[in-house]
Amino acid sequence: MILTVLCRPFVGLPRMRIALRGYLALVVAGLLGACASEDDSVGNTERVPSSPVAATEIQVLDLSRELRVSARVEPRTRIRLASRAAGTVQAVHYEEGDRVSAGDVLLELDMAEERAELARAEAQEEDARIRYRRAAELRERGVISPAEYDAARVSLLVAESNRRLWQSRVGFGQVTTPRDAVVTAKYVEPGDGVDAQMVLFELAAMDTLVLRPALSELDVVHLEAGQPVRVRLDALPELELDASVRRIFPAAEAVSRLVTVEIALPGDAFERGVRPGYLARALMTVDSRPEAIAVPSAAVGEDGDVRYVYVIEEDTLHRREVETGVTRARLTEIVDGLEAGEVVLATNPIDMRDGQRVRIVGWRD
Repeated sequence: MILTVLCRPFVGLPRMRIALRGYLALVVAGLLGACASEDDSVGNTERVPSSPVAATEIQVLDLSRELRVSARVEPRTRIRLASRAAGTVQAVHYEEGDRVSAGDVLLELDMAEERAELARAEAQEEDARIRYRRAAELRERGVISPAEYDAARVSLLVAESNRRLWQSRVGFGQVTTPRDAVVTAKYVEPGDGVDAQMVLFELAAMDTLVLRPALSELDVVHLEAGQPVRVRLDALPELELDASVRRIFPAAEAVSRLVTVEIALPGDAFERGVRPGYLARALMTVDSRPEAIAVPSAAVGEDGDVRYVYVIEEDTLHRREVETGVTRARLTEIVDGLEAGEVVLATNPIDMRDGQRVRIVGWRD
């Protein structure tokens, strides 16, 4: 309509009218385009688009790794008592389950022949002592030679040695316990014949019960003596014991490459119902990291050898280089570069850029 009004004076000039109309159309279009561009530039400065993202707030977490192993309960000290002499069992004073103290006589052999030999040896010793005393008196008076005196002295020494020999053999007839323990096995009865070195009893010291699981070398390197261990038993489900690592064996098994770790149960475990042979399950901490800072593993980007995350501040991404540690499940430890309380992008940062505007639409633990 505007073009029509402007072009009325040139009705008689068709060609000029057409040219002028085209010129005016170009001018109007240019003015409209300039206005539209100005409006768009103002709108862009006021409304910069932002990307929706998920975020997480940095917290201090326990990233320690827990190791669960099972093993049989064993007495730390086992004793196999063997006979020191051949003979016939005369008496057995204890059986399985009995508690014994150091020095208690568990078994006696028939040592009648040895006792007779001991009596003869004692008599020979007494005779040799009398002869020696007589020789000493005569030597002082110069009646006998030094050689005769020495012969009497040597005879006494031989008689004393022979008496001690038969005393020892008579003593072999009694089998005694070397320490406080519990009888776990008895292999003879009165009247049985036994040979020297034949095992007669098995004892177990119940004051220290242990577990001896075999662990991977990758786990053992994180353990040390005295480290606490929690233990539960299948036979006593309500009982939880506070145990500890007693020692770590010095070498791995040649074939399995596993290292034995000895876990000591409390001293009163036996009184609380724990018995050798029970199956126990131990829970211990390896690679302790009780106060670690971590982010979702997906939030850590890689740029060559550099690891980075995006920190969100005032709805803007800021790239931050970090030093990473261990990975536990879906979390990666941040050793350096972040502090507790900061907010970071919780998703893969590969498509993000430093300075990008974002809006948080979800939070992840």
